[in-house]
Amino acid sequence: MEQIVHSSSLENGGQPSSPGTRRELRAWARDLVAALGLAMVIIVFFYQPVKVEGTSMAPLISDQERIFINKFVYRFEPIERGDVVVFWYPLDRSKSFIKRVVGLPGDLVDIREGHVYINGAMLEEPYVPPRYEDFSGYGPARVPSGQYFVLGDHRISSNDSRIFGFVPANYIYGKAVFAYWPVAQFGAISASADVLVK
Repeated sequence: MEQIVHSSSLENGGQPSSPGTRRELRAWARDLVAALGLAMVIIVFFYQPVKVEGTSMAPLISDQERIFINKFVYRFEPIERGDVVVFWYPLDRSKSFIKRVVGLPGDLVDIREGHVYINGAMLEEPYVPPRYEDFSGYGPARVPSGQYFVLGDHRISSNDSRIFGFVPANYIYGKAVFAYWPVAQFGAISASADVLVK
């Protein structure tokens, strides 16, 4: 004799055909709600959306662009040369700035005709287009322990460590990781992978 096996199809005008199917749908909905809740917790506690005002990080980050910053990454890994960081402005902690880390604690920073030298070696900076270069000088200056030297990629319009000095490590509260608006900029924000010292 042939055995009849029921599949999980919907019958009777779209109603679930068995109590088991209803349980599966409830479990699926519960899992979806839990996943969305977990995603919100991660975004709220680990990532922070921010709006960038100004052009000092162009072309990487544009004026009015929306990005996510990772607020906890530096509890688990060190700040590295090339990282794009968000920090409290050293001259007014009510403001936040976004810049690229160029000098690490102990580094000797020297800028000659727009070229950055770290400990005597020229820093390759493919993220600074020729039209954004600033041919002025700075230093040499030694980065104090526990502080960083930061620059904007749009050098001719950036208020950075050349003006306000070094940034204490405890002022840095996030790393730029992902751009989400406008859609044309959607994607990960590159950091230290392209930074080389010759």
